[in-house]
Amino acid sequence: MKLLHVFLLFLCFHLRFCKVTYTSQEDLVEKKCLAKKYTHLSCDKVFCQPWQRCIEGTCVCKLPYQCPKNGTAVCATNRRSFPTYCQQKSLECLHPGTKFLNNGTCTAEGKFSVSLKHGNTDSEGIVEVKLVDQDKTMFICKSSWSMREANVACLDLGFQQGADTQRRFKLSDLSINSTECLHVHCRGLETSLAECTFTKRRTMGYQDFADVVCYTQKADSPMDDFFQCVNGKYISQMKACDGINDCGDQSDELCCKACQGKGFHCKSGVCIPSQYQCNGEVDCITGEDEVGCAGFASVTQEETEILTADMDAERRRIKSLLPKLSCGVKNRMHIRRKRIVGGKRAQLGDLPWQVAIKDASGITCGGIYIGGCWILTAAHCLRASKTHRYQIWTTVVDWIHPDLKRIVIEYVDRIIFHENYNAGTYQNDIALIEMKKDGNKKDCELPRSIPACVPWSPYLFQPNDTCIVSGWGREKDNERVFSLQWGEVKLISNCSKFYGNRFYEKEMECAGSKPFPRYGYKPSPPNGCGSPLFGVHLNIGIPSLTKCCNQHDRCYETCGKSKNDCDEEFQYCLSKICRDVQKTLGLTQHVQACETTVELLFDSVIHLGCKPYLDSQRAACRCHYEEKTDL
Repeated sequence: MKLLHVFLLFLCFHLRFCKVTYTSQEDLVEKKCLAKKYTHLSCDKVFCQPWQRCIEGTCVCKLPYQCPKNGTAVCATNRRSFPTYCQQKSLECLHPGTKFLNNGTCTAEGKFSVSLKHGNTDSEGIVEVKLVDQDKTMFICKSSWSMREANVACLDLGFQQGADTQRRFKLSDLSINSTECLHVHCRGLETSLAECTFTKRRTMGYQDFADVVCYTQKADSPMDDFFQCVNGKYISQMKACDGINDCGDQSDELCCKACQGKGFHCKSGVCIPSQYQCNGEVDCITGEDEVGCAGFASVTQEETEILTADMDAERRRIKSLLPKLSCGVKNRMHIRRKRIVGGKRAQLGDLPWQVAIKDASGITCGGIYIGGCWILTAAHCLRASKTHRYQIWTTVVDWIHPDLKRIVIEYVDRIIFHENYNAGTYQNDIALIEMKKDGNKKDCELPRSIPACVPWSPYLFQPNDTCIVSGWGREKDNERVFSLQWGEVKLISNCSKFYGNRFYEKEMECAGSKPFPRYGYKPSPPNGCGSPLFGVHLNIGIPSLTKCCNQHDRCYETCGKSKNDCDEEFQYCLSKICRDVQKTLGLTQHVQACETTVELLFDSVIHLGCKPYLDSQRAACRCHYEEKTDL
């Protein structure tokens, strides 16, 4: 009986909160991640804006009609009115010249401008703005100025890499009579300072005005200890992984093992500003910034004269109108812990996304319901020629005594195999099953099933996260089971050391319990001492017997392939041994003894596992060694 490639139902409970003081950049930054050049447009790491959608790991522009319809009108710099802020930003995403101007309708005299005053070049100076409904220009208050606002201002002025983090504007004594300045707040990813929120404040003199030096290609050559942003900008490595978007494209905060300063560390490897924690908006794709927020004190805003609309609040409102995913949530969850072998017998409702794929011979594999008419399963479970024979059974927990009143049976319309599926190596071993719709119905109806969530990012889960596996597998004595089983396993990094070139990091997750082998026994060292096996004595050492046996148990215990697949690989491994013996020794009696041994070994292992053989190895081995586990 084939088992689904045991599917990981990523219901993970491990949350990590990490806050550290300054550590060297080499210790904080994940080099392997940096090579992927993630930015604020990489939805493997961050959420897309409401006017974008995630396609193959990249945030791309929506078309305006794909935005929510509710909202207030806004005006763009081309004097065109848009029904909503989302529609304007969607068009700007497609045509970057059409920037936001103001909230509300367009007026003939309305104009927003930002400029730099009293600088030696056009890339530096004190920041001065004119708001749409104001008659005069005003300077920006220094107290509200940060790298977020500086990057937006420079981008608005045409400096695509934002503000320079190293150079400072040197201001000589000035006679400025202004007693007021504008307090500005930006999120940091706006394309115009007009999108930020402005309030009016009192000032004591020109020292209270904000200044900026925008980053140019003519800037000084990089310092010795530098971090290169994806957009080509150089910043000090001390500014990486501190929760502040110094690069402007966020690339300095997306590959972090931990955060320095006041940065909040998402377990997806992203550092966000500490003020984003418990602010009512999920910023970490793993959601931990909004966990445990009961009693969290929010910052009270000082009452001042607000001069512009809060477009960040409008962004959040639009985000709240987007369709919500409803998946992966069941009525109750067991918290018992169990090794995968044998598992725990599932009760009705424990795994509402689990389905059984059945043909004439019985359950062929398990599958996962992911919504609509779609089932996700392993490609090696299916044959295209048998599409019309497969059935999808839902709500099956006991195959011997099925509850026919609750079970829903669906038929298969088509099977879609991964285009790069390799049946020989199991690379891209994944397939989709589309179920047939009943009659004239627009969709499939599975009243007692709940879709599982399909992870969109490889960073949603980390090594040592606890996950659930489920399926119809084997008991500890390799006997078939007829009830749905589940168990908990931990994700494991770098499985290539266990499976060599059979583990494909980009396409696979690895999970299991340590140590891998069955019943907790320690694998016999592959030193080939030679031993009798069930009365058959060999006078030559065959180290590969132990190697094949250990590989077989690891295959069955951890990689999630069907028992038949593991047995076939075991048989192939054993057959190679005797061919090697023939090449090495060439004596008929040796080859015959080898064939007899491997035949007996194969029959015993597929029924009893490797433990009896390994026990006999230990008892008979004349070599002296200290047993050690592989892990």
